[in-house]
Amino acid sequence: MQVTSTAATAPIPGTYWQWRGQSIYYVKAGDRTPERPPLLLIHGFGASTDHWRKNIAELQNEFEVWAIDLLGFGRSAKPDWQYGGDLWRDQLYDFITEVIGQPTVLAGNSLGGYSALCVAAQRPDAVAGLVLLNSAGPFTDAKVPNQQPNPLQKLVSDLSRSILLQPWASFLLFQYLRQRWVIRNTLEKVYFDQRAITDQLVEEIYLPSCDAGAATVFASVFKTPQGEKIDVLLKKLTCPLLLLWGEADPWMNAKERGAKFRQYYPQLTEHYLQAGHCPHDEVPEQVNAALREWVLKEVLSPN
Repeated sequence: MQVTSTAATAPIPGTYWQWRGQSIYYVKAGDRTPERPPLLLIHGFGASTDHWRKNIAELQNEFEVWAIDLLGFGRSAKPDWQYGGDLWRDQLYDFITEVIGQPTVLAGNSLGGYSALCVAAQRPDAVAGLVLLNSAGPFTDAKVPNQQPNPLQKLVSDLSRSILLQPWASFLLFQYLRQRWVIRNTLEKVYFDQRAITDQLVEEIYLPSCDAGAATVFASVFKTPQGEKIDVLLKKLTCPLLLLWGEADPWMNAKERGAKFRQYYPQLTEHYLQAGHCPHDEVPEQVNAALREWVLKEVLSPN
């Protein structure tokens, strides 16, 4: 198992920006330089700006670094809205144009990756480059001729979804999943290096779940229609793209998924790392180095 630096790093204090009447939390570190674009780091489901603390601590030495809590997560407001890629795309785009003020390199993990891809593909004027770390999001289903879906699997899937659409069911599930021991158990499944799972990390995920509205945000996941498919978004993409994969991720087959990205965007750059679903937190030194090298080579000096 790979050795990685897991020393606790205190999150950088942030501030709030008002967006559509809601308080959005963000942090800023480092100084702006005319030679390099700013970086905007976007967390995954259930995480926050805190999840990027190891990256910010190092990257701020060479870049102006921003990190933001998506609406519904972290220290940001949690209104009873319909959540999805379009909402977070608009939030990120407005943040870049109103607060950062220039085209930015977006780096997103999981759900944050999908949201960043939506911005890069649909609001290209705001994006200088895109980094996806084990990005979530659906591809268009490839239908196999003459293959019928398993009736039992379809029944179980439809039944589970219909139950979770009930407020009482999603509330009970949320109350279960937000317990500290369940959070730790989940992290143990998706992190390759168990030493990266600290009490601080568990607490950073647990605390936002105590906020008013957190259960409603969780429930909205089961009601939100799927967003634009990744292959459709990639066909619109024009900026440099870096894929960083934690290849030990149990939630997705990184090699298979990477091949799909290359199919639709062959000019991308990618690296496979010995990590799980959150490589930026497990192997931050490797992620920071790969991101820095790629920005200097592909964003600032494109072929």
